[in-house]
Amino acid sequence: MSIGKNIKKIREDKGLTQLQIAELIHMHRSNYSKIESGQREISVDALNKIAKYFGMSIDQIVNFDGAVPNEVTIEDKSMMEQVKLIQELDSEEKNMIFKMVDTFLTKKKFKDFFQKNVAAL
Repeated sequence: MSIGKNIKKIREDKGLTQLQIAELIHMHRSNYSKIESGQREISVDALNKIAKYFGMSIDQIVNFDGAVPNEVTIEDKSMMEQVKLIQELDSEEKNMIFKMVDTFLTKKKFKDFFQKNVAAL
């Protein structure tokens, strides 16, 4: 479940309105609604305020469904293990990673092409 959905579930369980939480984090209600629906990301500062208001930690909100992940250190993983970990991400997070990789590969190809053709002059 997303952070926004987790916040919504907790807010509803506590009988609070979107307006109450929006005012707490100094945000217009319509913008706050977008956080709950997953259309907008929440800042760490706003998430921290909400967590304190709910009497919870940020970790408890992020992992509200009880699926606390094991600590993962990417540096000591093989390339295949890294790919497997990427496959476990949400589709939006995977797309971000693939866009970054594409950008780096494009830059490298351009740099290699440029160096090869400029060196030939």
